[in-house]
Amino acid sequence: MSDRMEWPADRDKDAALIIRTDFDDEQAWAAVKAELMKTWGEDDDFEPYVHIVDDPKWRGITPAEALSEASAHEERRNVVYLADHTSMRKTPVTLLALSVLTREQCESDEEFEAYGGSFRVVPYGIHEMNANLMIANLDFGDFADVAEGDPEGVFRGFGG
Repeated sequence: MSDRMEWPADRDKDAALIIRTDFDDEQAWAAVKAELMKTWGEDDDFEPYVHIVDDPKWRGITPAEALSEASAHEERRNVVYLADHTSMRKTPVTLLALSVLTREQCESDEEFEAYGGSFRVVPYGIHEMNANLMIANLDFGDFADVAEGDPEGVFRGFGG
């Protein structure tokens, strides 16, 4: 592990792990957090279930570095979400969903393509993903497939 980062060990492992990597615009970050903290569900009856890492030690971490750190520490979690430069600059707000499955952990390229990789996701979609991943109803590849069908490659949730 890098000396500059400390993996968030004291957290609920079922909560979606959001790591902030861009620290240039506090207003943009406040907007991202506000989106993440909105209730969700068909009737907005579910509270967000997230753990946010907001530590400048994570500034500028690349997806590859995040994958390396997550793979070394995450046993039950199969996705980490990065609030990166794009999250802070583009609308609608999206975060990078990053599967912690590495190519080396897969038996084939096909398995990695089905369960690995990354895509962008709106905050509402993070909550849907986390709920479904937590109960093993769907896997990362199912969400990646939906994102792939979006014109901008974003998972926006199943409702639209």
